[in-house]
Amino acid sequence: MTSPAVDPAPEPPRAAPEPGPRTPVAVEAAAVAAATVPARRITGAVWAALGIVYVVWGSTYLGIRIAVETMPPFLSAGVRFATAGLLLAGIIAWRQGPAALKVDRRQLGSAVLVGLLLILGGNALVVLAETSIPSGLAALLISVVPAWVVILKAATGQRPSAGGLAGVLLGLVGLAVLTLPGVSGEVKVGGVVLVVVATLLWSVGSFSSARLPMPPNPFTASAYEMIAGGLAGIALGLFRGEQHGLDLSAISARSWVALAYLIVFGSLIAFTAYAWLLQAAPLSLVATYAYVNPVVAVALGALVLNEALSWPIVLGGAIVVGGVCLIVSTERRG
Repeated sequence: MTSPAVDPAPEPPRAAPEPGPRTPVAVEAAAVAAATVPARRITGAVWAALGIVYVVWGSTYLGIRIAVETMPPFLSAGVRFATAGLLLAGIIAWRQGPAALKVDRRQLGSAVLVGLLLILGGNALVVLAETSIPSGLAALLISVVPAWVVILKAATGQRPSAGGLAGVLLGLVGLAVLTLPGVSGEVKVGGVVLVVVATLLWSVGSFSSARLPMPPNPFTASAYEMIAGGLAGIALGLFRGEQHGLDLSAISARSWVALAYLIVFGSLIAFTAYAWLLQAAPLSLVATYAYVNPVVAVALGALVLNEALSWPIVLGGAIVVGGVCLIVSTERRG
């Protein structure tokens, strides 16, 4: 997963507010504060930042697919997020001073836990899955995350709205249709299952982030999440033996470019744009990335990698996107 999940009805954070596909999760807390801000004027800068979030986060699925053509999945994902996290920490120390990185043990533990759920569980499993399934299908499967979040909230006693419940039902129907390529043998069912598990772990991470004692600085929280998840991904890759027989000279130039793109654009630039949007634009507008990203991912996969658009992918994707749109519009007005 490459972008923060949409948390349709977040609770007030316990610390100062902090972005989904995190990263990622830290931005979800900022959304809570943004929801209380008066209506904002939509400027050209807002549309430019929104375009970055739409296109860049939507394109990260393509970037992952290209990276794993010649790179091991967990090692590449781990390097991506560990590097991005360290770069973000360096930027924070440079712009705000080293004190901005200071957290207590509980805050650090929470950030590490959320990072493991989001980065290792949510994103790295998607990277592994994309070694066997199309990037567009992965993106559409992931877009059901807001439905899982609504279900988790309902399980803890928070009653969803009628529109939110309808969106969940649509999302689950779409998910069932999207799994048909795996059931029919058109793609490896193991890859489909991996993405579904990843969406559940990402949802738990997103759901938990607003309920744990997170670092008060949103960027600091995201830096620690990415570093923790990235290092865990590297460790798991080494445990799986991905380093055996790894020849760096055999990695294609386009895989290196894809990895660099994911680090700089996917994990830093788009994240910064998203965090800024939460302060500068109506939340209901910002949240539209949740159903635009999958469309961008499917289009790029088809155009660049000639990924087939079978009827289950088209129909299931349309149903899921419709469900997410309904959830966002009814649960997160801003």
